[in-house]
Amino acid sequence: MVRRVALVTDSTAHLDAGETAHRGIAVVPLRVIVSGTSYDDGSPEVVRLVTEALLQGKSVTTSRPSPMDFLAAYREAARAGSEAAVSIHVSGDLSGTSDAARLGAVQAPLPVAVVDTRQIGMALGFVVSAAADAVARGAEVAEVVAVARARAATIETFVYVDTMEYLRRGGRIGAAQALLGSAFAVKPLLQVRNGQIEVLTKVRTTGRALAELERVTLASASTRPVEIGIHHLGVPERAAQLAARLRQQVPRLERLVTSEAGSAIGAHVGPGMLGLAVAPTEVRSNGT
Repeated sequence: MVRRVALVTDSTAHLDAGETAHRGIAVVPLRVIVSGTSYDDGSPEVVRLVTEALLQGKSVTTSRPSPMDFLAAYREAARAGSEAAVSIHVSGDLSGTSDAARLGAVQAPLPVAVVDTRQIGMALGFVVSAAADAVARGAEVAEVVAVARARAATIETFVYVDTMEYLRRGGRIGAAQALLGSAFAVKPLLQVRNGQIEVLTKVRTTGRALAELERVTLASASTRPVEIGIHHLGVPERAAQLAARLRQQVPRLERLVTSEAGSAIGAHVGPGMLGLAVAPTEVRSNGT
């Protein structure tokens, strides 16, 4: 099937492989480097490798895709018959991925609109899915971009981490904020706000942090129709328990998806992480 508007995203969107294949979404992987060896983000095997490396104190870093990686995706879209592409990516304040996408677009054989969603993880995935719905309806590039931006603007993302040390090492959060998470065994709850990771609140124990995570998720969902995505790293039981409680308590829950965080995200949050994305489903392209 030829799609006039091609969609491209990156591996931090955590989209199901079946969905990307069925909807023709190209996924460009970030890279994770473990003790000097580079791997493509996106497979469960690499997630396990990264988790074990973090627990063992080994060096784990990440790298954005290259502009040539994106150029290859844009060229493939043109070969498939697309007339334009919309490239939708992780927050530019957390990764240079959208910059690489723009550089790759310079030499692309078709027009490319790059969208920095200011989101990450399943929040990005929900944005890409909304854009794919627009493409399926026959929307032009401008409308697809508007839909993506509107959906991104309404999603709230909350994250619990056992330690902020991994975020500090990767430069995703300041040293002063990281200190707040280590002093006196404080457990911070984080939020993605304006494309950056910020401390939302601080409590004393893991149990209280998880209870607060559930509370802010319910408050965000309120009585609106929503989709919710749950990320975890190495704590599937914790994620499953939270999912069960949310299914009982969110009044207009349309879909709930649980997934282990990918290696590129996992490298910066560490084992024990639990994150939630709350995405309202009634969104107009003007963002209201």
